[in-house]
Amino acid sequence: MTALARPTDGRMIGGVCAALARRFGTSATTMRVIFLVSCLLPGPQFLLYIALWILFPSENKARQAW
Repeated sequence: MTALARPTDGRMIGGVCAALARRFGTSATTMRVIFLVSCLLPGPQFLLYIALWILFPSENKARQAW
């Protein structure tokens, strides 16, 4: 199981979708499409994205911790 960390490469905004894609074994593009489609539904998707952006460490910081 991989730790959730925002990658330094392959990210578009904050790297949250890329981190989730890496964790679930899918492509970052697929995860981004899922996020965009979920934004059509009512709910706190943007707040969740911001919260995950804050909670997930950057890959550089995660490497330093190990």
